Amino acid sequence: MALFSQAPQSLCLLRLSALGDCCHAVALVQAIQRQWPHARITWITGKIEAQLLQQLPDIEVIVFDKQAGWRGYAEIWRQLRGRRFDALLHMQAAMRASLLSLGIRARYRLGLPKDRAKDGQWLFTNHKVISLGEHVVDGFMGFGKSLGLTDLQPRWQFPLQPEAINWARQYHGKQPLLLICPASSKTYKNWTAEGYAALADHAHHQGMKVMLIGGPAKAEQELAAKICTLTGHIDENLVGKTRLPQLLALISQAGLVVAPDTGPAHMATMVGTPVIGLYAHHNPQRTGPYLCRPYVVSAYEQALLAETGKTADRLPWRTRVKNPNAMRLISPEMVISRFDQVTQALAILKEPS
Repeated sequence: MALFSQAPQSLCLLRLSALGDCCHAVALVQAIQRQWPHARITWITGKIEAQLLQQLPDIEVIVFDKQAGWRGYAEIWRQLRGRRFDALLHMQAAMRASLLSLGIRARYRLGLPKDRAKDGQWLFTNHKVISLGEHVVDGFMGFGKSLGLTDLQPRWQFPLQPEAINWARQYHGKQPLLLICPASSKTYKNWTAEGYAALADHAHHQGMKVMLIGGPAKAEQELAAKICTLTGHIDENLVGKTRLPQLLALISQAGLVVAPDTGPAHMATMVGTPVIGLYAHHNPQRTGPYLCRPYVVSAYEQALLAETGKTADRLPWRTRVKNPNAMRLISPEMVISRFDQVTQALAILKEPS
C-alpha cells in the first residue's frame, strides 16, 4: 500500500556515494518531481557526488564530509535541527549512512529489506521497500512505488552546465568520438592496458577519435599512461584533467563509451550515450549500465561458476567474484567484437564517402 495518496511536503534522500549509484538514484528523484513538482526534496550526499547533483533543479543538496569524522555527522545534524520530513529515503546500505540517519527526523523511514541490505541497515528503517527488479535502479524505483508514484519507468533528463557544454565542443569534430574510461576507483574492476590499447587501435582504424577519461587518482593516471605507451592511437588523455560537469558534457557528445563498472558508465546513461560495460566481479544485470545491459561484455558468470560452483540465481543478490584476475577473462577479441556489433547496430561509424 502506498504511503502517500497526495503529494508529501518534504522528502529527504540519503545516498552518499558512489557516483554511479547516485546517477541511478537521479531517475527516482526526477520521477518524484514529475508527479509531485511541489514536494521539497533534500538530498544528502558526498562531496564528489555533489559536484553533479547540485546541477539538478529544485533540489536541496547537503554535503556530508566523511573525512571529517564525527564532526561531519554533527554538521549534518546541525543543519537539519528543527526539521521533520514526511519520509526519509534511506538508500544506502552502509553503516556510516545508517548512523547519519539517526539525526534525521521523519515520519516514515524507508529502507531495503534484509535480503538486499547489509550492515544492519534494516534496523534503522520502519518501512521496507520491495524492489521492482534485479537492477539497482529497479530497487531504487521501489522506493517510488512505496511512496505512491504511478510512473515508475526510469528516465533521466540531466541538465548540463552551459559553460561545460562550451568546453566540450572543442572535442566535437567530423570523427565520431570513442571515450574509454579505463579505471574504476576499485582497481580489481579494471581491465588490462593491453586490451584497451588493442581496442583503441581497432577504433582508430574504423575512423573514430579515441580519448581517455577518468579521475585524478594515481592508479587511474598510471593505467592511462601505460595505455598510451602501448598505442599511438589515443588522440587525447584527459584522465584527471576534467571536472565532473565537464566530463558529463563531454560524454554527452560521444558516440560511445567503454568502461568497467565505474561512475562515467552510469553518467553516460543519464545523457543517453551508449555504453559498453566490462564486467567480471559484479553481476551486470544488477549493476551494469541500465539502458545498455545488452551491450555488456561479461565474464561474471564464468568467474562466478569457477569460484563458487554455482550460478548467479543460486547465490545472494550481492555476490561478488573475489578472484583478483577475473577481468583478465575478458579478451580483446570479445570487446572488439562487441564494439563492432554496437557501432553497426547504432550506426555510430560514418559511412565511407
